[in-house]
Amino acid sequence: MDSQELRAVQMPLKKQYRKDPQSAMHTFHVKGRLNQNRVSVQIQSGLGRVEAGLHPATGGDGRLACSGDMLLEALAACAGVTLGAVATAMGIQIKDGVVTAEGDIDFRGTLGVDKEAPVGLKAIRLRFDLDTDADADQLVTLMRLTERYCVVHRTLSHPPTISVSHERRNRGAV
Repeated sequence: MDSQELRAVQMPLKKQYRKDPQSAMHTFHVKGRLNQNRVSVQIQSGLGRVEAGLHPATGGDGRLACSGDMLLEALAACAGVTLGAVATAMGIQIKDGVVTAEGDIDFRGTLGVDKEAPVGLKAIRLRFDLDTDADADQLVTLMRLTERYCVVHRTLSHPPTISVSHERRNRGAV
């Protein structure tokens, strides 16, 4: 896809969203089913089922997806797609590229071993290794715009309000 093709695809959407801002609103929806036979949850994605479970550092056997890895995979995917779209719009050719996302965690927090240890990733690093003829100024702009428009990066760097709720179902209750 070149910059003209990208503009042709996005221009009607941008016009619609300017005219009717509410039409730009979308709610992502993901559902997981708890697996009662082991500590895991089955997530149905558009591309099939993924079963996530405990990381080996918390007692898992390594055969199930780890939600921490899935978070970093989402960041790498979103950042890569965003970089590609921004580069295309800017007319920058990316001949080849690798996106790497890494995150540091202290498992003492999530296992309750040390109440002072944080629960969750303490640091995340996102790296792009790009084969491109873009000059230094273009790369600075490309990175700035990628950070600005990558949904997952912005969500992690500017956390949204999160609400948690529950509903109790009684099996067999009349």
